[in-house]
Amino acid sequence: MERTLSIVKPDGVARGIVGEVVKRLEADNLKIIAMKMIHMTKAQAEGFYAVHRERPFFGSLTDFMSSGPAVVMVLTGENAIHRYRELMGATNFKEAAEGTIRRDFATDIEKNVVHGSDAPETAAFEIGYFFNAFEVNAR
Repeated sequence: MERTLSIVKPDGVARGIVGEVVKRLEADNLKIIAMKMIHMTKAQAEGFYAVHRERPFFGSLTDFMSSGPAVVMVLTGENAIHRYRELMGATNFKEAAEGTIRRDFATDIEKNVVHGSDAPETAAFEIGYFFNAFEVNAR
């Protein structure tokens, strides 16, 4: 069993589609073992996305991610990282496959509704960024 982090970004929360995202996760047998709503500060968003600090989109990304509440979740399941990334669709929603979350709900490349870890090491860092051991249900 593998774990991954999922974020419903501020655009998804503002548009009221958290339930739709959760429905799709559960339909794909990805089990939610931790979930909470947060509102990151700019500094917290910068810490989370530090790997992108030198990229030209860093400022706008961290502004966006600190612009409103987001829902963070820990998912588990067989090949959870790959399966969730397939369910999310490509970062650029115009290139995402039909039926993916981003294809169905994103409005631009940055406001693409969801985030997911891209590797086990990334997932471990990202989960630890938002959750402590007592907040994650081991089942």
